[in-house]
Amino acid sequence: MKILIVKMSALGDVIHALPVLRYIHQLYPDAEIDWVVEDPFAPVLAGHPDLHEILTVRTKYWRTLPTMTMLGKALKFIRRLRRAHYDVVLDLQGNSKSGLFTLVSRADKKFGFDRHQVREWPNLLATNQRIALGAGEHHIAQRALALARAAFPGGDDVPQAGPLHVDEVARQHVVGQLAEYNINHPLVIFHYGTTWDTKLWNVECWQQLASRLLDEFGIAPVLTWGNEQERTAAEAIHNATSGRAVIWPRGTLPELVALLDQADLVVGGDTGPIHMAAAVGTSTVSLFRVTDAERNGPAGEGHRRLQSPLPCAMCLRKQCDEDEQCSRSISVDEVVTAIGELLSMQNRFPLADERENYAGNH
Repeated sequence: MKILIVKMSALGDVIHALPVLRYIHQLYPDAEIDWVVEDPFAPVLAGHPDLHEILTVRTKYWRTLPTMTMLGKALKFIRRLRRAHYDVVLDLQGNSKSGLFTLVSRADKKFGFDRHQVREWPNLLATNQRIALGAGEHHIAQRALALARAAFPGGDDVPQAGPLHVDEVARQHVVGQLAEYNINHPLVIFHYGTTWDTKLWNVECWQQLASRLLDEFGIAPVLTWGNEQERTAAEAIHNATSGRAVIWPRGTLPELVALLDQADLVVGGDTGPIHMAAAVGTSTVSLFRVTDAERNGPAGEGHRRLQSPLPCAMCLRKQCDEDEQCSRSISVDEVVTAIGELLSMQNRFPLADERENYAGNH
């Protein structure tokens, strides 16, 4: 059986769709599953044992090209899809762009969301099996699994996150870096950045959190970043701890996955690295402002999801006059408590003398 998954972006949403692979393969171990994804996110799928082929597109780049060149690249990709002769397509994206690739495939069965759940209504023209979601299918991963169950009924429940493949070369590289920086366990990672400014936790709150992690737990946080804005924030957090917090060098996406796999705990907003951490089995504390923690956040005993208490939270706004107040609405105390709970569950509290030595080394 040949199956195509269409889930093109964004990074977090691609990660949320991973359980579909495990669900299908428990029913059809010999199925060939291909995945259409935007080129920047393809590395996170590379090497996954449940995937047959990753089909990358560069739609943002295509739109910058002259019209005939753009059409030529799109047609070349479409011909590639049609040659595959898929039996089933799962459109997990639900917008016009994903609908185009779903429509042009030659699959007899094209599964997508019904009119109440699609992101853009033209997607309905691409599918012939439109699935309604139940009240208990609120989380993004549950939505993806609902389509998979409709297409392939009878499978057992699978974990709601992952699994995410960890590249062995990247793992060895990261282990070497950790040794070079003299970073030991417990390893706690802070990731400041998100895709929207209105998802960010205030940098002063991050500074206070880093200081308290050092003072109360004797743990120096490792600060990851992906662009210059995030690096600037990491430097501000680093400086607030008198240089004890570690600014991690930016690496490849597989190297970030490997680092998250090595961590004991990751703290961040509604952002790809938080979802990647959950997908490799690492505990998380996630901070949600304009998005819904119940819909997007990692779930389960090893995770804590903190939602802004403001009445206007979960507004999905990318700009807001109340941004400053909202960015501070999740208290540092709440985050410290969540970190303490998860480290206690893991028995990851350093003894008093170990805390002193660990903090002194950083």
